[in-house]
Amino acid sequence: MFLVGIFSWWYGEGFVLRAKLFKDRLKSSADFFSIGLLLSTLFEPFRQISADRAGGSIKIQLQSFFDRLLSRFIGAFMRILMILVGIIVMFLQGLFGCLVMVFWLILPFLPVAGLIATLIGLALSWRI
Repeated sequence: MFLVGIFSWWYGEGFVLRAKLFKDRLKSSADFFSIGLLLSTLFEPFRQISADRAGGSIKIQLQSFFDRLLSRFIGAFMRILMILVGIIVMFLQGLFGCLVMVFWLILPFLPVAGLIATLIGLALSWRI
């Protein structure tokens, strides 16, 4: 009866808790990298300090325009870079999480498989 309780928790509540932890970790990474926010503000100026819409001569207006344009290119480049890093991190977390979930499913059977392998002579020999 004790083993039945352990297996029912392992494949029931334990598996659900592990899946929830996996989902929460992915949500936390998505929030950390703010991919949605970065996409919505992709071409916004990047840390623009003095490139306001200047009035005055055409030279000052043109210089202000190119300052804003350069700031937007830098902002787009930095945001695209952060989006790519976030996607790579989330992909690796997803891959690792799937491996952990599969390992969670087969872990209780590994001692039995090791015992069977030992009995039929497939276990590693400690003597070289």
